Amino acid sequence: MNGREINWIALIIVVLLFVVVAVMGFLAARWRRTAESEGLHSLDECWRTRLRDMDHVVPAGRRPLHRLHVRCCSGRHVGHGCRQRFFAVPYTIVLYPIIFIIMSRLWSVSHRHGYVTSADFVGGRYGSRWLSLAIAVTGIVATMPYIALQLVGIKAVLTVLGLGRSENVLLTDLPLILAFVVLAAYTYTSGLRAPAMIAVVKDLLIYLAVIVAVIYLPIKFGGWDAIFGAAKTKLDTVNEATGKPSGVFIPSSANYSAYWTLALGSAMALFMYPHSITGVLASKGRNTIRRNAAILPLYSLMLGFLALLGFVAIKAGTKPIDLNGSVNPQLVVPQLFLDHFPAWFAGVALAAIAIGALVPAAIMSIAAANMFTRNVYRDFLRPEVDPKTEAKVSKIVSLVVKVGALIFVIAMDQSAAINMQLLGGIWILQTFPAVVAGLYTRWFDRWALLAGWAVGIAFGTASAYNVINPVTHAHFGGSIAPVPGTGFTVYIAVSAFVLNLLVAVVLTLVLRALKVPQGEDKTRRSDYGADETDPKVAEIERTQRFVEPGGPSPVA
Repeated sequence: MNGREINWIALIIVVLLFVVVAVMGFLAARWRRTAESEGLHSLDECWRTRLRDMDHVVPAGRRPLHRLHVRCCSGRHVGHGCRQRFFAVPYTIVLYPIIFIIMSRLWSVSHRHGYVTSADFVGGRYGSRWLSLAIAVTGIVATMPYIALQLVGIKAVLTVLGLGRSENVLLTDLPLILAFVVLAAYTYTSGLRAPAMIAVVKDLLIYLAVIVAVIYLPIKFGGWDAIFGAAKTKLDTVNEATGKPSGVFIPSSANYSAYWTLALGSAMALFMYPHSITGVLASKGRNTIRRNAAILPLYSLMLGFLALLGFVAIKAGTKPIDLNGSVNPQLVVPQLFLDHFPAWFAGVALAAIAIGALVPAAIMSIAAANMFTRNVYRDFLRPEVDPKTEAKVSKIVSLVVKVGALIFVIAMDQSAAINMQLLGGIWILQTFPAVVAGLYTRWFDRWALLAGWAVGIAFGTASAYNVINPVTHAHFGGSIAPVPGTGFTVYIAVSAFVLNLLVAVVLTLVLRALKVPQGEDKTRRSDYGADETDPKVAEIERTQRFVEPGGPSPVA
């Protein structure tokens, strides 16, 4: 196949909206800038919005609707079926109490001590550079494929628009490279201000696209009864490659454990990611976080609507054909819009998908750069680094992270990005005991937590490697596997987390019995309930603008 016909009207709409948000991204550098922040020469001013100006959680902290871009479960409906297709709905419902209760405590202690990353907090809480390093490295490595996945979403939009030729790799990837250059440029110049400003446009476009789709498309295709009937027929069809049904319309009781552990594990993991914590810590106060958590069920409603689009695509007979003529399930949602809406509205919807990928990609790269600069570069390489150098290193690392993600997407099969992101979810959940337990108790031993983390990472990686894709027969074919020695199928991240926690508990008992010295805890009980009106929080913000880059490490 030499390519697809370019839909010029949709392409022009996408380009215009992309230009608008790009301009907003560059102008964001001047958003509420003060004389003291002129030049953006500190880590705080480069990568954070002014905290007292932020009356909402920065977008990475409310991530559910990022699934509008094509890695959503809808694509899997058409490809292999997706028995966990609606897991994102209960997962976000479980997530909101975590945000409301746990993240508000993290905000308080972080603003009392000037912590910018979860690794900062762990280092200050347990007095362990090595545990802090483990948290930082896990966060950085887990975030990389997440960024790549955002670029996969953008690439899918460009593909359905008709940009690219299968025989010309440069021409195929050039639009994606240009989009990457714009992303890198406005992130470098504006830092966290850019995605915070662009998120307003992104949310409006996404809500518009989803609401119109779930109203118009069912009317066009005969109602939900006809749509569900077509989906059931499709998913019950035997796949010739595997000899099994293509999917599961209504999961049996044998799949319940996989479903609920996937939802629970995903909820626990999401706010362990560096970009989610960056979004939380950039908010104005702990009550701001709680107010956002209270309205986030609206996102779950949108996710439910979005998951239904996969069924609509089955009824519509959507054919997500890639440039090389093969079926690519990741193209389902954008192709559905392009096939059944006027070109101008399809352009709006496709722009929403692309912009919805740009915003989290920017925040993810910033968060990964923060972790490297503070918890690797400063803590281990240059403890006395000055603010300007720290900011410069963070900017460079942010670019390197994005370049790495771009190379990953261009050089590897796109399904590899999805598999690696699933693996990243397994890894990031292993930081949960150190971070969340530390917000409530100092009982755990630092070395026990480090050992538990290592065991969880090793077990989770090995278990994921042993999952074989039934179609391609490749390793890392999924994130669901039986608990060893049983037929109880669960999300691998949860089984690894349980093993992690057991190791940490047992070793803590042993090390305490041996009277192994504990690290210094730099926090106090009162730190965990402080709000922006707290005198110490206000003083830190006034004198250090939340954190003084190049200041003392939380770990001696």
